[in-house]
Amino acid sequence: MATYIIVAIIAYLIGSINFSVIISKKMAGFDVREKGSGNAGSTNVLRTVGKKAAIITLICDILKGVVSIAIALLVGNIINGLNNAILVELAGIFAIIGHTFPIFFKFKGGKGIATSLGVLLITNWQIGLICLVFALILMALTKMVSVGSIAAGVLFPVLVAFINENYIVPKTDWSYLIFSIALALIVLYNHRENVKRILNGTENKISFKK
Repeated sequence: MATYIIVAIIAYLIGSINFSVIISKKMAGFDVREKGSGNAGSTNVLRTVGKKAAIITLICDILKGVVSIAIALLVGNIINGLNNAILVELAGIFAIIGHTFPIFFKFKGGKGIATSLGVLLITNWQIGLICLVFALILMALTKMVSVGSIAAGVLFPVLVAFINENYIVPKTDWSYLIFSIALALIVLYNHRENVKRILNGTENKISFKK
């Protein structure tokens, strides 16, 4: 049990490294949470700092999910008798929670979509790519990042229910489905205000032209 807790804590701490705040302060001299939508994520960095900063933030946030799960898998391979799937799932969930509620930044973070993408891609590259393409298509059609993010989050457990191959740890029970539902709920919770704005027709749209 202690090993699972330690892996979860490590993943949470990795997730708590908020690159949008670090990069916005370094490249623009302000905390991104004080500008635009107030969200500490790559979309708000794009709006308030620029494309270069947003791309760097996006890559770093994706890597948080990848690194967290890689560490969990390494621990599982070193220590015998552990459930590697549970380790991977805990690492993924707590990396996203860390991004959303970062201990290093007064628990005010982003919505965890980039970190979730990293988690999805390393957990199951096939499902991750499907969710990514689906999200990008919706973002392009609606010009709303939130729509693509929410839809991909909801699609994740649906795909897990039907796809049984290409998992980083073989799918042998219901844990991956529970994991995917948990991630979908986190995405929906983090986008609750966006959902209200989408329904009201007041959600912010984004342009990649500037």
